[in-house]
Amino acid sequence: MTIHETSFPDILNVAALRAKCSFIASAHAEHRDMMRQALLVAFKQANVAGREKAHELLLEDGSGLKCAERISWLQDQLITVLHDFVLNEVFNAANAQPWTHIAVTAVGGYGRGTLAPGSDIDLLFLLPVKKAVWAEPAIEFMLYILWDLGFKVGHATRTIEECIRLSRGDMTIRTAILETRYICGSKELADELEVRFDSEIVKNTGPDFIAAKLAERDERHRKAGDTRYLVEPNVKEGKGGLRDIHTLFWIAKYFYRVKDSADLIKLGVLSRQEYHLFQKADDFLWAVRCHMHFLTGKAEERLSFDIQREIAESLGYHDHPGMTAVERFMKHYFLVAKNVGDLTRIFCAALEDQQAKQLPGFTAALSRFTHRVRKIAGTLEFVDDGGRIALASPDIFKRDPVNLIRIFHVADINGLEFHPAALKQVTRSLGLITPAVRDNEEANRLFMSMLTSRRDPELILRRMNEAGVLGRFIPEFGKIVSLMQFNMYHHYTVDEHLLRAVDVLSRIDQGRDEELHPLAVKLMPGVEDRTALFVAVLLHDVAKGRPEDHSTAGAKVARKLCPRFGMTPKQTETVAWLIEEHLTMSMVAQTRDLNDRKTIIDFTEKVQSLDRLKMLLILTIADIRAVGPGVWNGWKGQLLRTLYYETELLLSGGFSDLPRKERSSARGRRAVRGSGRLEPEGSQDLYQAALPALSALGTARRPAAPRPLHPRCRQGRPGAGDDGAHAPVPRHHRNHRSVAGPSALACGHRWCLCCSRCQHRRCADIHHLGRPGAGYDPRQSRVPRRQ
Repeated sequence: MTIHETSFPDILNVAALRAKCSFIASAHAEHRDMMRQALLVAFKQANVAGREKAHELLLEDGSGLKCAERISWLQDQLITVLHDFVLNEVFNAANAQPWTHIAVTAVGGYGRGTLAPGSDIDLLFLLPVKKAVWAEPAIEFMLYILWDLGFKVGHATRTIEECIRLSRGDMTIRTAILETRYICGSKELADELEVRFDSEIVKNTGPDFIAAKLAERDERHRKAGDTRYLVEPNVKEGKGGLRDIHTLFWIAKYFYRVKDSADLIKLGVLSRQEYHLFQKADDFLWAVRCHMHFLTGKAEERLSFDIQREIAESLGYHDHPGMTAVERFMKHYFLVAKNVGDLTRIFCAALEDQQAKQLPGFTAALSRFTHRVRKIAGTLEFVDDGGRIALASPDIFKRDPVNLIRIFHVADINGLEFHPAALKQVTRSLGLITPAVRDNEEANRLFMSMLTSRRDPELILRRMNEAGVLGRFIPEFGKIVSLMQFNMYHHYTVDEHLLRAVDVLSRIDQGRDEELHPLAVKLMPGVEDRTALFVAVLLHDVAKGRPEDHSTAGAKVARKLCPRFGMTPKQTETVAWLIEEHLTMSMVAQTRDLNDRKTIIDFTEKVQSLDRLKMLLILTIADIRAVGPGVWNGWKGQLLRTLYYETELLLSGGFSDLPRKERSSARGRRAVRGSGRLEPEGSQDLYQAALPALSALGTARRPAAPRPLHPRCRQGRPGAGDDGAHAPVPRHHRNHRSVAGPSALACGHRWCLCCSRCQHRRCADIHHLGRPGAGYDPRQSRVPRRQ
């Protein structure tokens, strides 16, 4: 409970403010309301001037932590001067007995000695056992002044005994009192609370507090989307944000009984390098938060698109080739958030070891029995420590750096979680991943086995990415780690998007998303090269952030990486083609008229094979699904299915792996071009309806161009019937034959074999396309229309 050791006289001249308050008291001694108004003006001027100066210094030195400390110090001085003024000039309590004085302390974030421009001010007023009659009115007077100044004040007025009693049953109150810091008033009361809280609350309750804080953190992460890679992150409450750093500080202060986070170096919890990383992350996040509050004029905690450009400019970021200033700033932000996650993992590993050492004899023996280390079949480097993979010896990575890849493979095939100590050692050994390891055949084989695993490849790849291994093993992937795309479409960073795409593909591969993607699930077992598809999904956006088009650049990256992964030239070209065309199918489906034959023909010429079509469809689904929640919808799925079915028929010569009824029902409701109506669900276009009949009638014998109508066929001109159908063709004609009914033609109308056309005016212009690959030109239709 120390006061600020550093003063900032350039923020506020405390002596001048005290002198002004004394003048106000003497000038308005007989008029309490005028005194109060003058006091408000003086404090408001001091507060505004001090915060403006803090903003100027933030723009000069860029230190967010210093800015938060300056504003906290300013707030301390205002409260101290106000406290002295109220006791001396308003209630004449300057000469009261010391044991009647109150203590004003800061709690919560304010208690740490840091305060953002728009943050709440949390105060705890400590009352003595025998309080004076003026104590509570004086507190009330102070609070009203602070509220009138525009501060958001959270406060509590308690005795020491009440603080101890409430902190036993409420973990929030316990955390707030843990961070209590003396501001002014009775120092003896503040010191007594510190001693009693340490001896009566903190002692022997470390594990309970740690469990509560970690559970609270997990719930907070769950509400925030359980990822630190949202493109509009919450700087305070989000994963990898300031609250995670505060949680580490609370646990360290409670469990290790430290006053300063630098003491963690002496205890061996963090190395000096890790502590400096901790300080840099804290300073950067505070800088972002302070800039957000100054820019918006309120306690804004979400780093939204609207303010990201201004924050990047304030922090001094500039455009680089392939990346704008705001994208560079956000990449830095996400890298810092990742560092916070690394520090949390390292800290938790040290904490777990320390807790194990402090267990009493019988409990320690029982814990060792229930969580005893077991061997893992097939490996001598790793062991099973209570369902978590751990290191058999601390030097296994130095002896064989390939073990940095092997540990994840062993965890995958055995379904093990990762021991925090093992991940801590992995993070500290990243420098061992050299070009020799990247080119190692065994390392690449293990990686490909994890990527194409039928268990949960996304989870293992995520653990590799969080530990920093994935970016070191694949440097091209490392360049897009934490890279943000500055648009309203993408919800996540590029690396998070790729990992989520792998997860969607894995779910389709395992049949878990059959209700959502029935066609993709049905096609997946028939994909010729499953390995190439998984690699393409992982790498399809790996070239984002480069000056050239990321699809073209990504294909070049694939041609470089795939041979290293042990893939054949054919597989390499397949992956490169999928990456280069990974946006094509969605663009054609969503921006082109799928009723236009040229659209289908052009797309078919680009795809060229059924297997490529299947893989491109599945890749497109995974790509769209991984963009963010709510991006995928039934309309996009319907368009993709329609494009797939139309293209499949051209590529296969009129045959499909799926029954026609299934294709028709899967198509659902389709918009009819040129009208505002919708076809009923289960309807089919006339081209596909005619294909079974055309096949049965020997369409291969049909001439390439539509032939003229037989002279006798012109007897059945349109208009003969009110329903618009052709008049029946006389059966005595010798030069032509006709068939009728659903058994011959799916549409159920009459069919003239010599002309190879349906005898219905609505079908006439479309059924001559029955020959697969034929184009459509309405002017070539020889059947006259009704006038």
